[in-house]
Amino acid sequence: MKQMTLAILVAGSLACPVQAAVTVKDDAGQTVTVNKPALRVISMAPHVTELLFAAGGGSHVVGAVNYSDYPEAAKSIPRIGSNREIDIERVIALKPDLIVAWMHNSSERQIDLVRKLGVPVFQSDPQSLDSIPESVLRLGRLMGTDAAAEATATQLRKQLAALRAQYARRPPVRTFYQVWDKPLYTLSGKSILTDAMRLCGGVNIFDSLNVVAPIVTIESVLQANPEAIIATAEKNYSGVELWKQYGSVQAVRNKNLFTLDGNLLNRAGPRMIEGTAAMCEVLEQARKHRAAK
Repeated sequence: MKQMTLAILVAGSLACPVQAAVTVKDDAGQTVTVNKPALRVISMAPHVTELLFAAGGGSHVVGAVNYSDYPEAAKSIPRIGSNREIDIERVIALKPDLIVAWMHNSSERQIDLVRKLGVPVFQSDPQSLDSIPESVLRLGRLMGTDAAAEATATQLRKQLAALRAQYARRPPVRTFYQVWDKPLYTLSGKSILTDAMRLCGGVNIFDSLNVVAPIVTIESVLQANPEAIIATAEKNYSGVELWKQYGSVQAVRNKNLFTLDGNLLNRAGPRMIEGTAAMCEVLEQARKHRAAK
């Protein structure tokens, strides 16, 4: 009888293997380990929320910051504050087993705060378009949703490859990307946005600035004389209207003032590849305007 009982226990242990811990590197190069798949995840940035859903872990997200509004299901996730200020008591009450934070200028204090909870923290800051599908894969591993993450990553890589093939060796277009107008600020070569622009054959006129999101002057844009100006569609924001009075600027003369969806370009999530395709299309229009003159 004892031998039969032992056999049953051994068979049971083989049928239900203990799940091994999972370890990945985050975007800060730090090791993140979960002892079992993370089932209660908190997102500290809108782009992070999109990455988690894309990795197949939407049902695992128990808390998110303001503006986490995509996909539609994300709108119903309980809020824990903003990407600048979180409510740590809400975070504790949600009992997370993984926190995915955004590395930005004001994030250090918040990340230090959540680390004190003893919960694994994955710092997310994709620096290139290629790192977006890679982020999906790593988050999928941490949540145990590898199959869904792999399917998404494969599709994103195919989209990127198709864009590169389509716009390889296209003539360069010197471009100003306007994030906001009061104050007037842009994104430099340190931003993933510039990687997207390069794929399209665009040249960021403020590529060399050291700050990721620098404030610039109207005069500096006029002096650089971009061939195309791209702004985003936001509430209470004049966008490209600002530049119509400056007829000497090449972008104005050639009717290369474009407006794109900021949610597709200012968030380093899966939809940024869709936003890159839109950017490539408008820069191709700028080339056609050049040829027509």
